[in-house]
Amino acid sequence: MDAKELRNKTPDQLRDQLTALKKEAFNLRFQQATGQLESTARMRTVRRDAARVKTILNEKAAAAASEA
Repeated sequence: MDAKELRNKTPDQLRDQLTALKKEAFNLRFQQATGQLESTARMRTVRRDAARVKTILNEKAAAAASEA
């Protein structure tokens, strides 16, 4: 997931994507705990993608606050 793609999305779309990433992270943690996780690198990418989405949301919120 690229930051440029995220900046083109609306805040509602970003929140939906963040929710999906959090669910996926939960499922990956559950798989790891039960020993079923095959790709441990996926946990890292999901966590970083969630952080990227949060950063873009905060940037958009700050931009909206400065305009008002």
